[in-house]
Amino acid sequence: MTDLKMTVAERTEFLADNHVAIIAIERQDKPPLTVPIWYRLDETGGIEIWTELGSLKERFIRAAGRFSLAVQQETVPYRYVSVGGPATIRTDIPREGVLPIVRRYVSDAEMDEYLDANYTDKAVLITMRPEVWNSADYSKE
Repeated sequence: MTDLKMTVAERTEFLADNHVAIIAIERQDKPPLTVPIWYRLDETGGIEIWTELGSLKERFIRAAGRFSLAVQQETVPYRYVSVGGPATIRTDIPREGVLPIVRRYVSDAEMDEYLDANYTDKAVLITMRPEVWNSADYSKE
């Protein structure tokens, strides 16, 4: 049987590409909260997301202390990486603090308009340090 797992370098390169992720966050007495989210791979290999203080994502991550994230390529050859690990939450994030994430998804021409509509002083950045990795690259078949 062919080993479809990605190497560390392949996983890192894949996560650094521009994908929308699906985040999964534990909830007590309910299935996990699972929603699409923008993210970035930071310089240290952490997964960083932006949300708002008091949002469902922030509250459930704060309670669980961790989250999981899955990223996939929806075209042939199919590939995915999923990660999970402990999370840290940073508050009082200035507008320029969210730029590294937003730049991955919004053009420079639309940046100010997007931030005017979406950034507030309740911005938080949450960083997950991956401890659990799953991956597959079906081009290896």
